[in-house]
Amino acid sequence: MALRDRLAQQPASTDEHDLVAAYRERLLEEVDVDELARLAPNQRRVRLERVLSRILSLDGPILSARERGSLVQRIVDDALGLGVLEPLLADESITEIMVNGPHDVFVERAGRVERVPVRFASMDQLYQAIDRIVSTVNRRVDESSPMVDARLPTGERVNVIIPPLALDGPTLTIRRFPAPYRLGELVEKGSLDRATAALLGACVRARMNVIVSGGTGSGKTTFLNALSGLIPDHERIVTIEDAAELSLQQSHVVRLESRPANVEGRGAVTIRDLVRNSLRMRPDRIVVGECRGGEALDMLQAMNTGHDGSLATVHANSAIDALGRLETLASMSDVELPVATLRDQINSAVDVVVQLERGVDGGRRVVEVQAVVSQRRDDYALVPLMTFEAESLGPDRVVRGRFALHPVPAALREQLARAGEAVAGPVEEGAG
Repeated sequence: MALRDRLAQQPASTDEHDLVAAYRERLLEEVDVDELARLAPNQRRVRLERVLSRILSLDGPILSARERGSLVQRIVDDALGLGVLEPLLADESITEIMVNGPHDVFVERAGRVERVPVRFASMDQLYQAIDRIVSTVNRRVDESSPMVDARLPTGERVNVIIPPLALDGPTLTIRRFPAPYRLGELVEKGSLDRATAALLGACVRARMNVIVSGGTGSGKTTFLNALSGLIPDHERIVTIEDAAELSLQQSHVVRLESRPANVEGRGAVTIRDLVRNSLRMRPDRIVVGECRGGEALDMLQAMNTGHDGSLATVHANSAIDALGRLETLASMSDVELPVATLRDQINSAVDVVVQLERGVDGGRRVVEVQAVVSQRRDDYALVPLMTFEAESLGPDRVVRGRFALHPVPAALREQLARAGEAVAGPVEEGAG
């Protein structure tokens, strides 16, 4: 087998790791580190590749051109990048990389998790990659601070947790976000039907407040990004996220990102701080990547005080659960409100809930769209606009079914009409 295949596809042997490590040391001895630091990242790589090629030409092993190129890439990846993870990061079909210690690496492709034959040479090499990641965001990870969230310069979100919290060794998770989809592209991928996409587009343009709900990995951020693409270009949009994932295409977008505390435990800026600050920024729309705590109350109050047309995501297993989850999160704020008051806030603020689900086949789709029509303060009332009716799972384990449309409530249809949005589809009995 060619060296490139042995290095990139197979667990590297100790000899191969020793070869990479030895030439990496030679390479770093030959270059001027201060000069290298002043170069752009792509120029650094070119510079190191040239120096390394010269070193290998003088006293390197006898290799074919292909094997030499692979060895050069592996050594430079080890010196500049994340070593054995670089080929995985270069593979656009991979959406998640999960490192469970130096010898267990898994990836997610097309919604399915699989082990890959890649490993680090040692625990030290894994720690070196972790240190390289966290240092880019001026963070550190050690026993006193064993958990870190960070973002790579190329946009991937990274989570690190090490012993003593991770019992079996350091764990590294890298999540890559796909190129932003438009709602029409999600229709083509089978995530929802065209009629529902048209209805949701009308709701966004009519400045209704929409909550996107779903479990972990169900595609909430992707769908939120697609929905936000329907906001008119002239509006001022403020996005608020823990880790910047949204990629809005409008011309007037202000992106805000929370900040964790520093090593002294100071300087944290929470999502709630950013939501409050955004209200002073004259936003036409507020888009919250995910409500996780007391900021839900501030978001609801914003929706109820003139910042309609806002969008947010929340972790929940159904549309009705999403409203209950918002209630729980809002109660976590430092403002103590009766349950009836919280429910009144939610009923007044939220117009539509979109529920996403990741199927057993890895596909992500909209499984229900519900309109909030609650009138009483002590309960929630939802009316389905669309539900996904799944068929029995076949031997190929592929989820099939149909998107069933339901009558649009008269009140919702009238609200859309006042905004100049006419929607097709079944009409509620007695309406019209």
